[in-house]
Amino acid sequence: MKDTAILARCNLFAVLGSIPHLLKLDPDAAALVAGKNIRIGFAVKDGPRATLIFKDGEAEMVKGTDGCSIKLWFPSVDKFNALIDGTGTPIPVSGFHHIGFLLGPFTKLTDLLSAYLRPDPERLADPVFFERSTTLMLYVIGRAIVQIGNHDKVGQFSASNITDGKIKLGIGDTLAVAIHCRDHHLMFNHTPNDEGVTSQMVFDSLTTARDLFDGKINAIVAVGMGQVRIGGMISQVDNINRILDRVAIYLA
Repeated sequence: MKDTAILARCNLFAVLGSIPHLLKLDPDAAALVAGKNIRIGFAVKDGPRATLIFKDGEAEMVKGTDGCSIKLWFPSVDKFNALIDGTGTPIPVSGFHHIGFLLGPFTKLTDLLSAYLRPDPERLADPVFFERSTTLMLYVIGRAIVQIGNHDKVGQFSASNITDGKIKLGIGDTLAVAIHCRDHHLMFNHTPNDEGVTSQMVFDSLTTARDLFDGKINAIVAVGMGQVRIGGMISQVDNINRILDRVAIYLA
């Protein structure tokens, strides 16, 4: 079972929260917002609030909706989740003169994001598309682990068993994210280094990572075959993997 309120947090902070990464990975995505300086606030009744800030072809997401250029209001978490599913429409409550950006560049941007995160299998044959899609999935999954570990009851139980430290999730030698744990509260870092890493799980290739993300291979089997390398405090990795199982439920 999944909690729709937690799903809303994953959709906001993990799915939409990956847009800054998308702009860095895809020049076409960056071109859609080139020269734009706009802040889109997402306010969900009894749910999460955040602002997606676009500036000079880049983006970042911050919590809260203070100072947003256009504010979108959702009367329930279900209404917000429907937006991400492509079945709902946001309700602007301020910044109406920015509707053109919302219906134009931003909609094209979210369509592009959806194409990467829910790809047509045939497009994955393109190595550039495959790399971008799998990289984005790593960022989304890392951010979703934090939301589920901090807010989902099952995820919170796993987080309660994670000692303080830095857990690295990597693909090969050049791509990685990190989950920081302090007092059983998880935080995401998309530009980690190896300093302070207390445990790690590293996939040997994008293909292995993709197969695991898509549920085509089992993590334990992959470790046994040498496709996934784990090290450090194994209990940290074990509990992150338990939360990862919940991520698959929420983002399926």
